[in-house]
Amino acid sequence: MKTITRFSILAVLLTGFSFLLTACGGSGSGSSTTGGSGTMSLQVTDGPVYMADHVYIGFLGLELQPGTGGRITLYYCEDPMDSTKTIVSDTACTTPPAPKQLDLLALNGGLTDLLLDTYTLPAGHYSWIRLMIDTDPSYTYLVDMTGDHELTIPSGAETGLKLNRGFDVAAGGHADFTVDFDLSKSIHVTGTGDYMLRPTLRLVDSIETGSIAGTVSSSLITATVDCTPAVYVFAGENVTPDDIDGIAPDPVTTAKVEMDNMGVFRYKAAFLEPGTYTVAFTCQAAQDDPTTDDAISFSGAANVTVSAQTVTPYNF
Repeated sequence: MKTITRFSILAVLLTGFSFLLTACGGSGSGSSTTGGSGTMSLQVTDGPVYMADHVYIGFLGLELQPGTGGRITLYYCEDPMDSTKTIVSDTACTTPPAPKQLDLLALNGGLTDLLLDTYTLPAGHYSWIRLMIDTDPSYTYLVDMTGDHELTIPSGAETGLKLNRGFDVAAGGHADFTVDFDLSKSIHVTGTGDYMLRPTLRLVDSIETGSIAGTVSSSLITATVDCTPAVYVFAGENVTPDDIDGIAPDPVTTAKVEMDNMGVFRYKAAFLEPGTYTVAFTCQAAQDDPTTDDAISFSGAANVTVSAQTVTPYNF
């Protein structure tokens, strides 16, 4: 078991724990969403955070609530044929539970990892999804330059992480969704120096999303001492860019700017629903505390239109 630097656990009532989206629908084809069965894939991605090198989350399974009928619970269990692998079971594990541990910081710039892979479900409408989390610090913790730290998720063990977005699984069809785990909005440092995760989650139809990607001039980065470069993406045209603080306008997502092996600075903001967005560049991403109103400076704000299944280029 990993040695963890433990901090005191802060008992906090978590409000706004789930991220509510009003859109509804499912991807894939099929003549009906009732009767029979369809398949579903669910993947997870992340926006960057700058206070940590790794953020590990242990997933125990999923709960799905059909519009009619009983709740469906899926568990991650140890594969009886290979103890190094995890399988999905619709009954409680007969082999030991095997949390699916993911490093969310490895899943930005459009990278993903699967929580469900073409899993067969009853066709129909579903009201919500809940991600069940193993809060044991052997599976859920944060790594920064000083070592490993417990990552407290208030009520996480009892309630999990709920996404209140309805979706459809069509009979004979395939639904494909992505959970965007926005760590830049989610991780908070308490007054005692503990790390706390108050998840901000976004559930999107993977097939109906697009991306914005491009380069950033090196002159924008080298002009600032200790630059932490990032691109912020805001919903709508001509938005005046602002920091992350829970007050509009908050970015839909942020994208890390990294140098490739050719020495070019690149970014990609992925899984954006079709529409027009305002993008802006900053060198002060590391100074943006989601719990406070910070005077973050932006440059190069521009409008970019996103279409489904398309990477729209924009260079700073």
